[in-house]
Amino acid sequence: MMETGNSFSLMELFRMGGLFMWPLLFFSVAVIAISLERAIYLGCHNLRMDDLGVVLSDYIREGRLAEGREYLAPLVKRRMGAEILLTLIDRAGLGEQRMERAVEIQALSCINSLENGLNFLTSLGSISQLTGFLGTVSGMIGAFRSISLATEVNAQIVASGIYEALITTAFGLAIAIIAVISHSIFSHIVDRFSADVEQICSTLIAEMTSPRQKDSVREMRFHDDH
Repeated sequence: MMETGNSFSLMELFRMGGLFMWPLLFFSVAVIAISLERAIYLGCHNLRMDDLGVVLSDYIREGRLAEGREYLAPLVKRRMGAEILLTLIDRAGLGEQRMERAVEIQALSCINSLENGLNFLTSLGSISQLTGFLGTVSGMIGAFRSISLATEVNAQIVASGIYEALITTAFGLAIAIIAVISHSIFSHIVDRFSADVEQICSTLIAEMTSPRQKDSVREMRFHDDH
């Protein structure tokens, strides 16, 4: 056993943990990979909604929905909020319920893409803990078996077997903590985006369905049809 003082290298701890360290290694790589992928994906998409809502609200009040569409169209590729609001503009004049339904479907599609992989983080966190506990139970069985076969039992034999058995629990809990933290951060970002979408779209739909805006909406749809 390689030991420097009272500390062990990571490779030595991995070896001491036994066969259950291999699935834990796979789970740790999966958790890190999913977390990095989600961080990059969310970082590449600007999820702000307030600035888009302010600009589009001005266009709606001024009856310039066509210009609002032109403003949103170039932003669709890098801003999910623009994609949702563009759907709202395209359904202008179809009635409040139909607009709300169209926005809801589009928003759900965007949110699903943002949440992709988050369920795996939850599952991996739970499985990592269970695998760690299972490795500890297996290690404890081996440790007590060694004790039962030993002619002389001392505190060093008992302590050595126990802390080696607990290594898998420590690794499993560490993986679970990373998974839980990542899931919490990403879920908070998605939930905030969802709340912003609901609030801003509700406000814009109310503005678009106001009596003074209906004529401009009908006029825009007439020009689109012709």
